[in-house]
Amino acid sequence: MRVLGIDPGLTRCGIGIVEGSVGKPLSMVSVGVILTPSDLALESRLLELDRAINEWVSIWNPDVIAVERVFAQHNVRTVMGTGQAAGIALLIAAKSGIPVMMHTPSEVKAAVTGSGRANKAQVATMVAKLLNLSEIPKPVDATDALALAICHIWRGGANTNIATALAAEKSRLRKLRG
Repeated sequence: MRVLGIDPGLTRCGIGIVEGSVGKPLSMVSVGVILTPSDLALESRLLELDRAINEWVSIWNPDVIAVERVFAQHNVRTVMGTGQAAGIALLIAAKSGIPVMMHTPSEVKAAVTGSGRANKAQVATMVAKLLNLSEIPKPVDATDALALAICHIWRGGANTNIATALAAEKSRLRKLRG
């Protein structure tokens, strides 16, 4: 499974591709950060995010896009920008016919470190270890995007396996009932 992880942000949007599956080694395919200048008009910043994310989708052809779920913070302006950036990612996924999953920050931390209360440094260290990287990707937005992709592979992959097994069992029972 190839997952495009997106840590949405208006000024810095982390983006990364991870390949792997449940129970198999994971590998980083690519990682980066989309930057938009704060003095640029909002619509131009959103357009730049759209262009850059579409380029990643076109180049890497992900199976799934994992986006961090926006959560309430005290700074409404930050939440608005994060929500707008996440909306661009969701729209691109829908237009591309790519399934999209959203994960909360605590889900990502728990999946990667074992604790939903892990700090950024702990998440970054585990991302580097899990992907067998010689150094931690910078800035933290890039590492967070990789953590989102890892979270989805482990959580989403397990959920997909369960759904597939349940569907096969239902099909088998229908055939038995005739």
